[in-house]
Amino acid sequence: MVIITLQRAKCIGCNYCVELAPQQFQMSRRDGKSVLLKSIEKKGFFTLKSKDETIFENADKAKEACPVKIIDVKQV
Repeated sequence: MVIITLQRAKCIGCNYCVELAPQQFQMSRRDGKSVLLKSIEKKGFFTLKSKDETIFENADKAKEACPVKIIDVKQV
């Protein structure tokens, strides 16, 4: 299982996550911040739990590229 977490409030809208993992991330037209698709929000953290192991590599690249380090990716 892959778990991706996004702290959306701290997003600066650089778009790296969308470029590297477009299946998981999208930019909001409303405020220009990243949106973690199909995620559940709890206390400012947006979390996606997926059984699709193939998303890990691109999501991890997005995590590494994020200049404000607001993406966390785990494989459990």
